[in-house]
Amino acid sequence: MESESERELSAMAQELWDNDVNRLKPGTDYRISLQGKAGDSMCANDDNDGAGSPLFTFVDENTFKKETFLAFISLLDNYVSDTGEPEIVTPEEVAENHKFLDSIIQTPTMKIAHKYLVEKNLSPKDDTKFKEQLYRIWFELYARRGSSRPDSSGFEHVFVGETRGGRTVIGFHNWIQLYLQEKLGHIDYKGYSVSANSPQPDENKHILALQFSWKDGIKPKGSIFIGVSPEFEFALYTLCFLTSPNERVKVQFSSYDVEIVCHHYNQKHIGTTYPVLLRYRKPT
Repeated sequence: MESESERELSAMAQELWDNDVNRLKPGTDYRISLQGKAGDSMCANDDNDGAGSPLFTFVDENTFKKETFLAFISLLDNYVSDTGEPEIVTPEEVAENHKFLDSIIQTPTMKIAHKYLVEKNLSPKDDTKFKEQLYRIWFELYARRGSSRPDSSGFEHVFVGETRGGRTVIGFHNWIQLYLQEKLGHIDYKGYSVSANSPQPDENKHILALQFSWKDGIKPKGSIFIGVSPEFEFALYTLCFLTSPNERVKVQFSSYDVEIVCHHYNQKHIGTTYPVLLRYRKPT
């Protein structure tokens, strides 16, 4: 049974979805090629590759000229991927983080999320203070497991990706970073992932579970939204983080039944967050 809080969050997710004006259209603004199912490999070698070609066959890069996309992409090269390597944040990078937050809080999706969080007394009404809250949740550094020094942030983990011990890719739940890294030749897409209970993937849908290698590491199973705007993901994940103490929240919107996994770090920061597709539904 859907709880009242899940029903409310689903209504919010639907509103965010309906107002995601910068979302790309599958088959028009971008095309993906699913190819085969990934194997169960934990290795970065090619024995188990279910896909001989890249995942993305086409992306209209004019989209990346939009303000929020531009600001988002400027953040992707600000991080050292290996956990355990302390992150050095330059004043220029701090300014880029602020510029990104400035651009997204002006979007319809973030305004909707902000208004709801204010009504629930979970966020300050003042835009500057709200931005400070977002900065703490997403950009403040903390020490990931096995590290004594601040080497990670919610943003780096979720949107950029990290490697552990050079062999395992952790985080990395963003399609723009995936596309850009694949274009540079750093990503080898190895096929889609399905379990006994999950639906078959669909090239025209906006959620995909997949396997890939990045640099020398492997992501045995990742799950990402595809084609959505940075502000949609930021708004949805921030809502889940602030409204629910649970690490798994079920939401229904558009044609998706989704579980949003959201791990808290010290209750102050996002540890990780990503979507898991449960089933497709007929849009109401």
